[in-house]
Amino acid sequence: MAKTRELCKEIRDNILDMHKAGMDYRTIGKQLGENATTVGAVIRKWKKFKMAVNLPRSGAPCKISPRGASMIMRKVRDQPRTTRQDLFNDLKRAGTTVSKKTISNTLRRHGLKSCSGPKVPLLKPAHVQARLKFANDHLDDPEEEWEKVMWSDETKRAFWS
Repeated sequence: MAKTRELCKEIRDNILDMHKAGMDYRTIGKQLGENATTVGAVIRKWKKFKMAVNLPRSGAPCKISPRGASMIMRKVRDQPRTTRQDLFNDLKRAGTTVSKKTISNTLRRHGLKSCSGPKVPLLKPAHVQARLKFANDHLDDPEEEWEKVMWSDETKRAFWS
């Protein structure tokens, strides 16, 4: 079941007042802009427990404080290529030890997701020298000669457009 937002006290009180006035679930829902099932859940809770307050949820407390989360978000916003290991080290220096999965969950909770950059072949020093030699050898070639050349590293995907 998906997580939903909790209704504020004012809306819950309005639902109960309208129910006590004799209105049905669907009418209450239409007037307040809520689903009839939501209205029914609030009323059933009130009938069973005689209260409609939001009780605290169970579960472990968050390991990363709001301040730590904002530090993570600021670092990722300033340096988008930051790794989880970098964030882990920053939090550790700040006194918070958490797993990398916890950092990923925090980023996802704030609307970010991880991605990898495009894979590009690494150049060895010999390749760099060969390219430099080629460029120097053909420095004075006319433009018509270059139009005949088909480059092997051309791709349909433009990285710098």
